[in-house]
Amino acid sequence: MDGRESEAEKNWPWRRRRDRCLYLNLDHLPSGPQMATAPTKQKLWGGRFTGKTDPLMHAFNQSLRYDQRMHAADIQGSIAYAKALTRVAILTPDEEAKIVDGLTRVGKEWADGVFQVQPDDEDIHTANERRLSELIGPLGGKLHTGRSRNDQVATDMRLWLLDQVQDIEQSVKGLLRVIRGQPIRWSHLLLSHATSFRYDLERLQQLIPRISVLPLGSGPLAGNPFAIDREFLAKELGFASIAENSMWGVGDRDFIVEFLMWASLSMTHISRMAEDLIIYSTAEFGFVTLSDAYTTGSSIMPQKKNPDSLELLRGKTGRIFGNMAGFVMTLKGLPSTYNKDLQEDKEPLFDAVDNVAASLKIAEGVIATMDVHADKMAKALTMDVLATDLADYLVRKGIPFRETHHISGRAVALAEARQCQIHELTLADFQGLNANFGPDVVEVFDFEASVERRTAIGGTSKAMVERQVSVLRALLS
Repeated sequence: MDGRESEAEKNWPWRRRRDRCLYLNLDHLPSGPQMATAPTKQKLWGGRFTGKTDPLMHAFNQSLRYDQRMHAADIQGSIAYAKALTRVAILTPDEEAKIVDGLTRVGKEWADGVFQVQPDDEDIHTANERRLSELIGPLGGKLHTGRSRNDQVATDMRLWLLDQVQDIEQSVKGLLRVIRGQPIRWSHLLLSHATSFRYDLERLQQLIPRISVLPLGSGPLAGNPFAIDREFLAKELGFASIAENSMWGVGDRDFIVEFLMWASLSMTHISRMAEDLIIYSTAEFGFVTLSDAYTTGSSIMPQKKNPDSLELLRGKTGRIFGNMAGFVMTLKGLPSTYNKDLQEDKEPLFDAVDNVAASLKIAEGVIATMDVHADKMAKALTMDVLATDLADYLVRKGIPFRETHHISGRAVALAEARQCQIHELTLADFQGLNANFGPDVVEVFDFEASVERRTAIGGTSKAMVERQVSVLRALLS
């Protein structure tokens, strides 16, 4: 990517079209951490892969140039996770202390601007873990036991944002002072969507007090000159509070923007669920069959059963987002108090309310009436999905997860070479990869047992699924 491509790199597929592609420049890293020129020996996820990554793909995939701002949050989350691993005996107290010390040193390198970024550092998570292992050795590989970058980045983002929100809150207060004056159960998949809707419900409930503010009695601009009892009006009309500033009272439309934003997010959640169901209802999967009440036929192919309800739900999402974006653009340049432009608030709001209300009912109907085919789901399972369980098997024998990850990846590659599934490898095959494999390795290849091993809160074991259901029931009651 720096003009010094090897002959092999020049022959990568799509290279001849690079000038027409998005050209990613890794030289845009902020000042501070330095980009090293020598690549690292192996990507942290490389056990499964034998081929070289296209340099353009590496650049396309690399996020460190912008997510490095989360370095402190990543360190904070990793230290907490190390402590959690000690509580379940994955780490000893001495190992925890070494990891925490190493992570602290990594964090200091970032803070001092001397962290050396390597070309294969895809993101802040891999960069920190790579550096940790350089400082403390193979022990660093144990830190990732049971953790994915999926939950890691979600945690980092939340930690980072919480920190930013605290700063913003103090800034707002300051401003006010100066002017104040893996295999899972089907139920677990559905509950993942239900959890999104749970927080949609909470957000909507939290929005209600900001909608329930009485403008009546503000007059056109300067207030009502007849000492109207606005407290009576609020009580009579059921408002929770009163607009304290008359200019704000007549000109504010933030509550509409908030609702449209809420609607956009909620419809996004509906759309994602719809996409899952569309895929799983296809002939290729056949995991679910939608009711005739929520499907239509084809005008040319008599055998077709179109999931139009779900496709319309996906389509409505763009419409709702468009309503929100359009109205915000109307609102952004208006002077204080009421302006005729605000007449444009009604159509997007009414349209959003109508379509969100209808979409929720349609989604409810689809879920309530569809048939779920557990037998087809079971037949679609392949033993390769238990590769992580195979790595966990070795973790329980004291091997760092980073090492077991690569061993499991090699087992998958061996099975592919033999044109068999991973559970069909012999004990000798497994022991050829690592001597710690024993006859009990066969116990890994049990889908039900795999699911039941996920007993931490949020997992897919039956007890944890029942816990999720109980939490939702308590919320609804």
